[in-house]
Amino acid sequence: MHSSSRYDIIFAGGGTTACVIAGRLAAADPDLEILIIESGPSTKDEDIHTQPNQWIGLLNRTDVYMAHSSLTATNLNGRSPKVNNGSCVGGGGSVNAMMYNRAPASDYDDWERLGNPGWGAADLIPLARKLETYQIDGSESIHGSSGPIKVSYGAPHSRSKIGADFLSAAAGFPRGREFADEWNDFATCDVYGKFPKYIDAETGRRSDSAHAYLYSQSDNPNLHILDQAHVNRVIFEDKSNRAVGVEYQAGGANSAMLTAYASRLVVVSAGTFGSPAILERSGIGGINIMDKHGIPVVSDLPGVGHNYNDHPGAFLAYLADQGMRKANASSGYNDVDAGIKVRPNGEDLRELPIFSDHRWPKFFDKIPDKSVGPVFSLARPMDSNLDPTNYQVAYFLSYPAGTGTVHITGRDSFLPIEVYSGLLDRDEDLVLLRWFYKWSRELARRMDCYRGENVPEHPRFSEGSEARCGAREGPVAHAAPEIKYTEADNEAIDEFHREKAVFCWHALGSCAMKSREDSGVVDPRLNVYGTKNLKVADMSIAPLNVGANTYHTALLVGEKAAIIIAEELGISGV
Repeated sequence: MHSSSRYDIIFAGGGTTACVIAGRLAAADPDLEILIIESGPSTKDEDIHTQPNQWIGLLNRTDVYMAHSSLTATNLNGRSPKVNNGSCVGGGGSVNAMMYNRAPASDYDDWERLGNPGWGAADLIPLARKLETYQIDGSESIHGSSGPIKVSYGAPHSRSKIGADFLSAAAGFPRGREFADEWNDFATCDVYGKFPKYIDAETGRRSDSAHAYLYSQSDNPNLHILDQAHVNRVIFEDKSNRAVGVEYQAGGANSAMLTAYASRLVVVSAGTFGSPAILERSGIGGINIMDKHGIPVVSDLPGVGHNYNDHPGAFLAYLADQGMRKANASSGYNDVDAGIKVRPNGEDLRELPIFSDHRWPKFFDKIPDKSVGPVFSLARPMDSNLDPTNYQVAYFLSYPAGTGTVHITGRDSFLPIEVYSGLLDRDEDLVLLRWFYKWSRELARRMDCYRGENVPEHPRFSEGSEARCGAREGPVAHAAPEIKYTEADNEAIDEFHREKAVFCWHALGSCAMKSREDSGVVDPRLNVYGTKNLKVADMSIAPLNVGANTYHTALLVGEKAAIIIAEELGISGV
């Protein structure tokens, strides 16, 4: 690429949403000159990205996962938890666990009620059908049959005994709940079911936005993907605040600063950590941040970098029957077979003080499609330091009360980002995680493969506690009484979460689509307030959290953004 280049549209960031938008626009108008600048590497036909069973190995790849150290927090015992984002073409969709998990309709209706017409469930659910080919028998009114993203149960014969054990234990679990073949219909929760996956059943490959929308058009000479290049800032026309291009580096921190110009639009799509950082380095954000780093103010938007949300949770390791057959070696498998999105009943709520008094009546009670979070099984532990014969039962909170912030530490795009996680800032979240630990452990110890707990990966209960962890000869009976926890046990569980709870790679919200008066950053057309020809389109625009893994919503944002941009540019057929 030349040091100065001109395009119609430039995408600053090449994650999931950017791939969808650019791919849709390029397919509708092949003459459109599009440039995508992505800080991470290409993923095209790379086995580690396309073979589903390799996703756990990606977690330790610093070249495709960018890790940020959040500020230390007293409520986490001085811990500085790592927060991560995918850093490669396709972003999180090229590195995630491929769990097909749609948010409830009420989440998007909540977005619309905040003053975002066109972003409610009635508008987005048709796009959910448009984007997918559902390779499982299902209702045409709920799922799509001709979209670029493939959804299946994985390659044939690739499921593990762990998932079957999970569902078998659930059938006899005294806490009840029903089973359903369909639990991704935007309405159903509190039922057990098999987890669909973003895996093409015909090829056994990961189904990601990079391959489905971009690499599938590699013969288009006007669709340019520049990987391993860092966008420093957006360039504006003097005094008009009209975005006309970007400044970037393509050869590392000491390389020359290059420019690329966009005649029609600049779209910032670098994710929940990258997008607010690009805006702030461009002079868009709180005046205090601009003044601190000597950046001329383009648009005073104090909401930039605020409203950072994620899903806090824990991954509990259990000992398994050593002779059991674990995950199939097939590449078309992702280790996650079964789960449930839990909604507490009356008995459960009695175990949830603080949460049941405050958060439940305000946010959940009258909205039956909202769960408090999922519980699911993993056939292999995500931590490579654990014995691979362990299995995990995991849980996370869908709508935590705590939120955080994301800000730059300087004008250089290679400098670290300052993140305050907000993890466990609110007692409601700690109480709910405590309940999830007990609930999921009762399910785990009824699984046929259960042979006890991996002690270091559980709370440190006292020697005489009924809850004490350790090896066991086998599972308890389905009808066995549940463990009785003392106040000291509860404190041990809370201490465990302060030391071990993590975010689940579902960052969103730091460039919220809300009114400017409500600390918003973009309007419903994704325009950045106080600028022209500049949009943000990725999960950072989510004004509120979503009750699901975020990949599906990122795809929806991409499809919606493609329609908005096509309308404004006069492009048909998107």
